[in-house]
Amino acid sequence: MVCGTIPPFSWDGFPGRIGMSMVIEEARRVLAIEAAAITDLIPRIDSRFETAVALCHACRGHVVVIGMGKSGLIGKKIAATLASTGTPAFFLHPAEGIHGDLGMVARQDVALAISNSGETEEILRILPSIKRLGLPLIAMTGNVKSTLGKMGDSVLDISVREEACPLGLAPTASTTAALAMGDALAIALLQKRGFQREDFASFHPGGQLGRTLLLTVADVMRTGGDVPVVTPETAMGEVILEMTTKGLGVTAVVADRGRLVGVITDGDLRRHMKRPADPGALFSLAARAVMNPDPKIISSDTLAAQAVHTMEQHGITALIVTRPPGVVEGIIHLHDLLKRGVV
Repeated sequence: MVCGTIPPFSWDGFPGRIGMSMVIEEARRVLAIEAAAITDLIPRIDSRFETAVALCHACRGHVVVIGMGKSGLIGKKIAATLASTGTPAFFLHPAEGIHGDLGMVARQDVALAISNSGETEEILRILPSIKRLGLPLIAMTGNVKSTLGKMGDSVLDISVREEACPLGLAPTASTTAALAMGDALAIALLQKRGFQREDFASFHPGGQLGRTLLLTVADVMRTGGDVPVVTPETAMGEVILEMTTKGLGVTAVVADRGRLVGVITDGDLRRHMKRPADPGALFSLAARAVMNPDPKIISSDTLAAQAVHTMEQHGITALIVTRPPGVVEGIIHLHDLLKRGVV
């Protein structure tokens, strides 16, 4: 075998293949069709969608998502998205359901069945059992006049103008529409429940996002000798040295037994330097004369994400961490939060 320069690859010499420019055009055609399938759903978000959200929100059990084939794969993703955003849910394979897995379904559940045709045999066979249990049924179908559509307490229209598959056989645009509608349902429920970042983190403790959002102030704060501390009587020259040495642009002012009585920031120094009197007069003062006696504080068991919110709310970059009765325990700075990925 002789090694040499590898010639540029080309599709053109392969029978039954299309040229590279046509590949690009075909991909663009697919994406345009699927994008249209999603935008076509927007005007269909109406009272039927509101009913579906209300049924899921009132559910005291689980949302049982049912689908067959490609719709089943989409159903698994919808169930996972619902579960991770505050709506208990699981996927039920309809063929397995009629062979015993219906035992997982309880009377307080809600069923969400997905079928593009609305006539999927396995789903239609399981629906009588679903109805006997008294479960509300949300039908997600491309044919609202189908058997599934007629049986639904809420019918979500996911019909598409065409599939992206040029043969019109492989589910493409239709599964994209179903997935998008499922996402819309999950996020609408998330909003209705008042689901927060901290709630999301509690459902994702193993992921990077969960690890980040579950960090507490205690996990990030600086303690011991890394905390800038002065007393009310400390001369301002020494205060500035302490602030410079610790490099946080702030220092706590503590009285007896480490009790916080104030804070001095770079901003406080600048404001005093700008006064009409001799700027050098600052160095003749003690910390008591410059400090802010009402500093923003936080406890060590607070979520680090909340510390970010507090800093943003007050336009500051550091918070003194205290424990009862107001004793300085540490300090948390925006730079430390950035390093840990909380911001």
